[in-house]
Amino acid sequence: MTTIHPTAIVAAEACLADDVRVGPYCIIGPNVSLGPGTELLSHVVIQGHTRIGARNRFFPFSSIGQEPQDLKYHGEPSKVIIGDDNTIRENVTINLGTEGGGMVTRLGNRNLLMAYTHVAHDCILGDGVIMANCATLAGHITVEDGAILGGLSAVHQFVRIGRYAMVGGMCGPTKDVPPFCLVSGGYQPGLSGLNLIGLKRRGLNREQIRHLKELYRILLQGSGKMSERLQQAEAIACDEYGQYLIEFIRSAERGVIVHRRDR
Repeated sequence: MTTIHPTAIVAAEACLADDVRVGPYCIIGPNVSLGPGTELLSHVVIQGHTRIGARNRFFPFSSIGQEPQDLKYHGEPSKVIIGDDNTIRENVTINLGTEGGGMVTRLGNRNLLMAYTHVAHDCILGDGVIMANCATLAGHITVEDGAILGGLSAVHQFVRIGRYAMVGGMCGPTKDVPPFCLVSGGYQPGLSGLNLIGLKRRGLNREQIRHLKELYRILLQGSGKMSERLQQAEAIACDEYGQYLIEFIRSAERGVIVHRRDR
């Protein structure tokens, strides 16, 4: 049975599953759809053409589906689409997409967005992403499965964060972050190796990690033209993880962050 607190304002046209819980002082707009088991604790605002899946939890003062902070937006019916089992903590903002970015901002499943995080227009988050407090995504960013963004990190427009990568606190990546890697160094970020703990938690064995270390050395610590390094790496790529790392780097339109060398 849907439970709506008497102080909440829910548009008659909104679509709520039978067991949605809406807490005090929440506002739900007419083009919003909330899936089963979803809970809005209090003071949550969900507007725009927003579709939310099952078992999501929204904490106080989160704001979902508001107009993007983009001067090129002129009221087009863009969307926010959120999957299942996400946790959206206090003061999180997730904006609508824009015509120039595919018209949708999308989150997958089982993501944790901690307090004060911002997901701007046309961002795409995969599954199992963690954004620590005050992490910020500018527009048109892709964050792949299992990536972690540290507190106060700020990612530049159009950057990709690769699968199982970890961006350290207060970092500001302006180039793509290769999968499986660690980024450190604040606003002059560089790679500091593989995300070894994360890879072990994902079940990669010793041989798979050893192989990724060798590819990291060639691709991200080596010298010479990247095209030559890619050819060298391809000659020894022997599993799906290595092939994925090579393809990610090959397709990086903004270039990739490389290993940080001490000055």
